[in-house]
Amino acid sequence: MDIVGKRYTYFLISLILIVPGLIGLLIWGLPLAVDFAGGSVVEIRYVTGNVPSLQAVRDLYASLGETDAEPRSSGTNEMVIRTKHLEDAKNTEILAAMQDQFETEILVLRFESVGPTIGREVTIRAIGTIALAAVAILLYIWYAFRGVKNSYRYGVSAIIAMLHDVAVVFGMQAILSHFLGWEVDALFLTALLTVISFSVHDSIVVFDRIRENSGRLRREKYEKVVNESIVQTMTRSINTQFTVFLTLLALLLFGGSTLRHFIVILMIGLLSGTYSSIFNAAPILVVWENREWKYWFRRRKSASAA
Repeated sequence: MDIVGKRYTYFLISLILIVPGLIGLLIWGLPLAVDFAGGSVVEIRYVTGNVPSLQAVRDLYASLGETDAEPRSSGTNEMVIRTKHLEDAKNTEILAAMQDQFETEILVLRFESVGPTIGREVTIRAIGTIALAAVAILLYIWYAFRGVKNSYRYGVSAIIAMLHDVAVVFGMQAILSHFLGWEVDALFLTALLTVISFSVHDSIVVFDRIRENSGRLRREKYEKVVNESIVQTMTRSINTQFTVFLTLLALLLFGGSTLRHFIVILMIGLLSGTYSSIFNAAPILVVWENREWKYWFRRRKSASAA
């Protein structure tokens, strides 16, 4: 297989995967859960009686002083209602009024409340965690491959492949949030960090084989050494990720609904990480070795002259 020779085709596929999600991210944004945005969220189930309309619930909250309530349906007889920060007593009072007004029995599935200050702190720490992970990965790979020429390139290439996976995950999250109402919460951050670790792990496996083959195939072109290393490690990478994917699929089919969002994000990131480690990370080393960006501009100038 000539993977490196067709590297720009695979780069184009990555672009096609990333762009729709980024467009969705720009248009719709990401709805932050109370973990990051602060506020309160209550998920309820109407056990008996008719399910009231969203506007009726919104009006009830407004009559009790909570004018910023955002109710949405999460099932045939279930509803999620977000408001600013509420105390337990106030939430209990509102739900009691709801039961009286709509003549229904309500079962509280969950109630979470986070102050705005804590929400901001969690957001800042989440961003810092991802940035720190990227820097630590770069330094580790640079040190691990210190005996290889231009060892820093391996770290940078792994980070670029990792950013590819992060972009795919965020883009898909924006699409899922828009159509399914899934919010970005602490479990999303956990899934994202797991995806980053899987992505870098796969890239290191390929890079390590490149390091071994660089000494064994000294007389071969660098492009051929990289391609041979990718082919040698491809089966191992795919098989390893496939076993994890099957486990996640079983959890998705038979696990609880509370973990569904977390598992779907993991599966998306896992597929993206497998792809980027094979078709992006190592080929980037070849692009860098050949300094191919010089030819990109030459082609543009030639096309303009023609």
